[in-house]
Amino acid sequence: MPGLVLEGGTFRPVFSCGVMDALLDNNLMFDYVIGVSAGITYAVSYLSRQRGRNLEVLRQYRNDKRYFGARNLRRDHSIFGVEFVFSTIPNELIPFDWDTYHRYAGRIRVGVTNARTGEAEYLDGMQLDRASTMLRATCAIPIYFPPVTIDAQTYYDGGLADPIPIVKSLHDGNEKNLIVLTQPLDYRKEMTHGTKFAARAMHRKYPALTRTMLTRPKRYNETVCFCHQLAEKQPQNTVLLQPTDHLESFEKDVKKLEWGYEMGYNMACARMDDIRRLFS
Repeated sequence: MPGLVLEGGTFRPVFSCGVMDALLDNNLMFDYVIGVSAGITYAVSYLSRQRGRNLEVLRQYRNDKRYFGARNLRRDHSIFGVEFVFSTIPNELIPFDWDTYHRYAGRIRVGVTNARTGEAEYLDGMQLDRASTMLRATCAIPIYFPPVTIDAQTYYDGGLADPIPIVKSLHDGNEKNLIVLTQPLDYRKEMTHGTKFAARAMHRKYPALTRTMLTRPKRYNETVCFCHQLAEKQPQNTVLLQPTDHLESFEKDVKKLEWGYEMGYNMACARMDDIRRLFS
């Protein structure tokens, strides 16, 4: 059984949206999908077979202040309009096909980071509620989002503890994988002042989470190297796709987002024979 492994990155996974729409156009549905943050959040539209839905949301609402802007801080305690993004859009404005989603027969794993332990956990995406609670959790970037509580556990962004969950996919029995990254080949993560600031802000309440945040660059870079090793040494089992150029995490220009989408779509089409072989 092949797995689809998705990195996050706020708006960078528009590249992944193009990849997943190419899969839909070629009638390829993975039986196992795992991801973190925006990667898995966009993937639910692939699983509901709603081609183009993610791009439509970004075209219509990326620059809507209800989606992203300081006015959301008062109600949502976030620069993102959490209620608008995770409830109003899918349940009212650009309806999510819940029926098709629930007919999906495979496994969906939503990566989150436990605030108390600092460890990665993987929630069952088939238990997704209409408030998209677990998607809010996997996207809960410290400082930008409030934490999310599920079953008495507090969670933050899944990308903190496991930014590219390929090891989890392998451990779950998927020897073959399509890995979709959202940073170009030459990218290596470095410690930023923003990360240090957020880690300090978390330290008193969640010291383990602070350690996870401060070690994230090293773990991220090691995981990227591991992904490339798999693709080079086991090309029959691993297809790795990543942008050829940098996409901004908080990109405002919808034309650039469309460009990122087309990059992902065209790259997936060019590698479609390799992707199909994962299913054989």
